[in-house]
Amino acid sequence: MEQLSDHLLIESYYRAIKLDLNDDFISLIERELIIRGLDEKIKEMS
Repeated sequence: MEQLSDHLLIESYYRAIKLDLNDDFISLIERELIIRGLDEKIKEMS
């Protein structure tokens, strides 16, 4: 996950939700978003 840019991580998160991917995978992305401090950005975009 460290190699993904913030933009790509956010895009991956939205696509994972749209494609109804595995909840564990989505949770993994969410944890990385929180670690990077991007969770607030996601809330603003929603």
